[in-house]
Amino acid sequence: MKRFSKEESSWMFYDWANSAYSIIITTAVFPLFYKAAAMKAGVSGADSTAYLGYTIAIATFILAMLGPILGTIADYQGMKKKFFTFFFALGVVSTAVLVFVPIQHWLLLLIIYTLTALGFNGALVFYDAFLIDITTEERMNRVSARGFGLGYIGSTIPFLISIAIIILAQKEVLPFSTAAASKIAFLITACWWALFTIPMFKNVHQKYYVEQEPSPVRNSFKRLGKTLREIKQYRSLFLFLLAYFFYIDGVGTIISMSTAYGTDLGISSTSLLIILFVTQVVAAPFAILYGRLAEKFTGKKMLYVGIAVYIIVCIYAYFLKTTLDFWILAMLVGTSQGGIQALSRAYFAKLVPKKNANEFFGFYNIFGKFASILGPLLVAVTAQVSGNSSSGVFSLILLFIIGMIILAYVPETRADAIDQFDEKKQTKIT
Repeated sequence: MKRFSKEESSWMFYDWANSAYSIIITTAVFPLFYKAAAMKAGVSGADSTAYLGYTIAIATFILAMLGPILGTIADYQGMKKKFFTFFFALGVVSTAVLVFVPIQHWLLLLIIYTLTALGFNGALVFYDAFLIDITTEERMNRVSARGFGLGYIGSTIPFLISIAIIILAQKEVLPFSTAAASKIAFLITACWWALFTIPMFKNVHQKYYVEQEPSPVRNSFKRLGKTLREIKQYRSLFLFLLAYFFYIDGVGTIISMSTAYGTDLGISSTSLLIILFVTQVVAAPFAILYGRLAEKFTGKKMLYVGIAVYIIVCIYAYFLKTTLDFWILAMLVGTSQGGIQALSRAYFAKLVPKKNANEFFGFYNIFGKFASILGPLLVAVTAQVSGNSSSGVFSLILLFIIGMIILAYVPETRADAIDQFDEKKQTKIT
């Protein structure tokens, strides 16, 4: 296996760049900051968790609606980088704006958080689509997995700095409040994200595209309509998306709501931050390991392994009682969350037509984001109805099982999918 090229390394480094947002804003510091703000305003623990779930659902719904449309327009020459830049800027700027929101304004926090999520996830649509521009099909599993591995390694640095600042503020070693320390973490996130995206801007370029034509927006809708009309030709691709819809729902929900869930269980914020830091450390080598094992055993088999681990996580979460239990749960998640996301991205990239990659990654986004609506809503409603967050997490087990079953019908590569389509077509003619 040859060394990674400049384009591959620069692309992978964006995982390093945006990982600060993933851990500090999505998973750790912001949810704790928000929970503290909601508590000060007299909002109950179950309700504040539910409101966070509803906010995530709203943000993902907006992006899910825009994904295929923007993706189809971005297939034109030179457009992919422009869309990536817009959403990247939205994410970085709105993350920095969190610094200026007073802690007592918990509702405003959720509104700004929605903008950060739109920027972060919107940029990912086009970043993921760049995978087909920077490497070959044979190297996609390893490159994608290495990207996630770098992300977990990179996230530990700003996260560790943020944890240190927050803990020192709590112990009154530093001359400012815990709330101020959390805001410093938000600023660190924005700066880290912006600084380490520079290689992506310099060295990654769109190689596969649709030629520019008059009325690009109108013609983009026409191409999108044509794809939907000819959906039978992409049966395997959309079967994968359906499987992905179900299993990634559980993955995303557990990631985005883990700290809120831990808080409801009575685990201290300091313990949660330390647990999440160790989870990142564990996740890095396992993400890379998934990529290497996928080359030996195929990506599909390793996806089965990841889904199976998450089923165990859901079952264990139902019986969670102590901080030690949460440690065990977090380590289980760490072994598979990067691997399952990395191999899903590479699996899908192998199936898509290269010139229409953005259009299809728009669908990848819409299926992933609609899944992110269902999961948090399920946990939110269950938490409010039962008064117990564990029941909501346990219910996610059904989604993993459905995803695993559908995945069994998806071929490994686009060539296999075309052969499968041609065989069925020939059988029908005969």
